[in-house]
Amino acid sequence: MATSLETADDRLRTLPETFTYSQARRAAHLSDRHLALLRQQGRIDALGRGLYRRNDLAQAASGQPADTDLLEIAVRAPDATVCLASALARHGLTDAIPATIDIALPRGRHRPATAAPVTWHLFDPNTFGIGRGHLALTAELGIGIYNPERCIIDAFRLSHLEGADLAITALKRWLRRPGATPSTLLEMARAFPKAQRSLQRALAILL
Repeated sequence: MATSLETADDRLRTLPETFTYSQARRAAHLSDRHLALLRQQGRIDALGRGLYRRNDLAQAASGQPADTDLLEIAVRAPDATVCLASALARHGLTDAIPATIDIALPRGRHRPATAAPVTWHLFDPNTFGIGRGHLALTAELGIGIYNPERCIIDAFRLSHLEGADLAITALKRWLRRPGATPSTLLEMARAFPKAQRSLQRALAILL
């Protein structure tokens, strides 16, 4: 006769890599006792309230442990996009380490409660997709992330909130990179008139 752990393991295999409490109960018929046993045995991890991850599948696309904070955000907010200082840090354009994760959503979209420390930024839906790429977190899941050019534009656009140093430092580092083309940056900035003017002034000084 199968043990409780064997039964829980069999049912767990029917679930996706990241799953909710409702999926566990309704789709896989896992009881609270099963979930507690799976956590105790290291088969699953809790990513936040009512959200779990299978450890037999959960591995980052890079082969390193997955970022559980970003996984939770990606599941709870499919449009979530890493932006500003958090994205600049991933692109190597700032040494700043934000205390919270900068995440953009289209204005009007629901901001979910998360266990992960998040600062939500609401961006214009009409320009939300400009420069938006994909950051793979695991083989199954990923999250949006703005490319370096969009991040620099946003840093200038929101310098009154984020500080001018963030924008200038990111621009200086980006300009030193092979293939960095100011004309490409300015072309993208045309969709953000306030940032375009600030960028033109900064580039005139730095180039």
